[in-house]
Amino acid sequence: MKTFWIRTASATVYALLFLGSIYSGLLVGNTWGIIILSAFALFVAEGCAFEYYRIVEKQNARPVKPLGYAFVALMIAVWIFHNVLFLRWMLGVSVVVSLGVQLWRQSQQPFADAMHTLLPMFYAALPLALMLFLHYGVNVLVMCIIMVWVNDSFAYMGGSLVGKHKMWPRHSPGKTWEGTAIGVAAAIATGLLVGPLFHTTLEWYDWLVLAVVCSVVGTLGDLTESMLKRSVGLKDSGNIMPGHGGFLDRFDSLLFILPVVSAYCYIFII
Repeated sequence: MKTFWIRTASATVYALLFLGSIYSGLLVGNTWGIIILSAFALFVAEGCAFEYYRIVEKQNARPVKPLGYAFVALMIAVWIFHNVLFLRWMLGVSVVVSLGVQLWRQSQQPFADAMHTLLPMFYAALPLALMLFLHYGVNVLVMCIIMVWVNDSFAYMGGSLVGKHKMWPRHSPGKTWEGTAIGVAAAIATGLLVGPLFHTTLEWYDWLVLAVVCSVVGTLGDLTESMLKRSVGLKDSGNIMPGHGGFLDRFDSLLFILPVVSAYCYIFII
């Protein structure tokens, strides 16, 4: 029971911080709202980078961590100002710099270390920076977060009650096909029933697509993060949230769905 209350309190604080950052613009104005959400995205992205480096260092990788943290911060900053030209410039320069510094490091695996240095910028910072893009459709972003939570909760409960067939035992022994199907169905129902209350201009098929993305692509994100952890024998990526694990544990699904949701919104909605 003590563990339950710790998990509940931790999840409540996390939800309040996350949703408070997203809706902060309603209280302090759009400009300050974007700054607050950007600060939250930067905090989470740097936390994800820290945990990612912790994981790969257990496999004898030697990423240039200060450089990686700087790239993560630059990625968030680029999206604050919506400077696409600077984004292209930064991506090219970051690759050149990451490879160039290996000349002075005497690494036995220079290309691998350079790529490990860069990966948090793409795996964590870029998806989280896209929240700033979706901030202009704040209710869509919140509904996607809700559908991810609904999918995860019902998948866990469904798998515990009726789950028999393991989905991917090598990377996530507790995940079952039955639980996953229940989670997807619950996310779709939430999108179709609750989504129109959040955003009245979207069509029912938009919510259907977004619900499928949040459940199916989100599950792939969860499995991918589990693969990374289990490759080095870790149960949790960190302990920032008592009872829930680390940054990567909490944001693994969102890191995968945000690029897909942003692309769908940009092409078909906005």
